[in-house]
Amino acid sequence: MRPQNLLRQPLTTQKCTLGCPILDRCLGGAIPCNSITELVAESGSGKTQLCLQLSLSAQLPASHGGLSASSLYLHTEFPFPFRRLHQLSTNFRSSYPCNDHDPCDNIFVQGVHTVDNLLDIMPRIESFIKNSKSRLPIRLIVIDSIAALFRSDFENTPGDLKKRSSLFFKISGKLKAMAMCFGLAVVVTNQVVDLVAPDEGINGLRVGNLGCLYSSGRRVCPALGLAWANCVNSRLFLAKDDEFVHQDNQLVNGDGGDFVSRRTRRWIHVVFAPHLPNLSCEFEITRKGIFGVER
Repeated sequence: MRPQNLLRQPLTTQKCTLGCPILDRCLGGAIPCNSITELVAESGSGKTQLCLQLSLSAQLPASHGGLSASSLYLHTEFPFPFRRLHQLSTNFRSSYPCNDHDPCDNIFVQGVHTVDNLLDIMPRIESFIKNSKSRLPIRLIVIDSIAALFRSDFENTPGDLKKRSSLFFKISGKLKAMAMCFGLAVVVTNQVVDLVAPDEGINGLRVGNLGCLYSSGRRVCPALGLAWANCVNSRLFLAKDDEFVHQDNQLVNGDGGDFVSRRTRRWIHVVFAPHLPNLSCEFEITRKGIFGVER
């Protein structure tokens, strides 16, 4: 295989739909298998809801953009949102009525509370995937969120930072090996921290296509730093911002005059990915799920 061949016939990787054609189109077919995709955002931006929707969409056949697969969902910092999952699954079943099974039965949930806990269960995860008796094979792993595992166990000292970086590569190495071995799509969520440095990027080093990340009017950067950025194959950034809209009050109560309403707008940006250019798409969160917006 020569580089010229890759340009003429690029390697194709199966992708898992997000359950929305607008988002899929923006992301080149959505979430790729055989790699790690990271969702970065502040709290309340839709990371978890997107992961829940992806876990349902993975069950669709390939003809609908799915993987015909079950998923393993590892949650690290909050009670698993079963109520929201059931709400999304109700809409999923109405959209795809040919599915006679409860889609929630194909999502396996496991709580993980520490880094050591995650490393300890890695061999069991591999065995579970290999020997699973579930109706659909497991081809999606979600870790929500990876940052929570490293929040309190490490100090900002050279020794702890070195140990933390070593664990990053150990965890990502195991996840990538399983992704390649079983054709998995691996999705991890990450948090953001406020960035007050005057230079562009992290310590003056630009990471990805976007020079600066903004959410809720603040400049932010992904948690866990540059070492972790080298552990993922693709990084997607979910941003939100409040928009104030002047409207004619007469439309509301007939009194005339203007009033100001507030709405939240959300975007998904490609920060870096080996198969995607610098792309962005607006989306909204509804009772039925997350959907792209074309304006």
